[in-house]
Amino acid sequence: MALVEDDPGTRERLGRAIENSADLDLLFAAATAGELMRWLPEHPVEVLLVDIGLPDGSGIDLIRHALRLHPACEVMVITMFGDESSMLQAFEAGARGYLLKDGTEDDLARHVRSLRAGGSPMSPVIARRLLDRMQRSGPPAAASPAAPPPGPAAGPMAPGGGRLSQRESEVLDLVARGFTYQEVARQLGVSMATVQTHARNIYGKLAVHSKTEAVFEARQLGLLR
Repeated sequence: MALVEDDPGTRERLGRAIENSADLDLLFAAATAGELMRWLPEHPVEVLLVDIGLPDGSGIDLIRHALRLHPACEVMVITMFGDESSMLQAFEAGARGYLLKDGTEDDLARHVRSLRAGGSPMSPVIARRLLDRMQRSGPPAAASPAAPPPGPAAGPMAPGGGRLSQRESEVLDLVARGFTYQEVARQLGVSMATVQTHARNIYGKLAVHSKTEAVFEARQLGLLR
């Protein structure tokens, strides 16, 4: 995993919290967006921790750039910015978690493990703002009863080329139903690495960069009920 944080003290504390966990490995700690952008092309990572306010660019743009390079990477924001606009932009860019810096270090390892397992760690105030936003938006439209059933035979060609395989469809269906990658692996009797490989293939075929985008695009294409 890698992180980008411009404050030296915070960067050191975050790095120490990761390195103190035997099951986590910090490969790179950058102080600027530029440093990370130069390092990322040759170093695929499973997890990326990103600060939004960086001295040489936007953390939001950095998230998009990282996911274009490594679509299966799980991105979590760690920031002082708890406003709705920053939160929504980060999630729309592909972030899967959002933590405010207050007290982050104490539980960072646990949050990273949750992220790797398919969860979406959020500070309570962020989760509340996201819930408020969803409630203001109203309930989602009901699915049409005439929608075609899921599966590669029924759905159209995916935007990125090719149809989803049967196993990719199974993985996508379970993710859409709220299962984490770890739970999907148990359900299908395969390893986490296999599930993550299927996820990368799904992202490529649907031309998306996050689970949320994958589920949305699959529903639009009729690949999910």
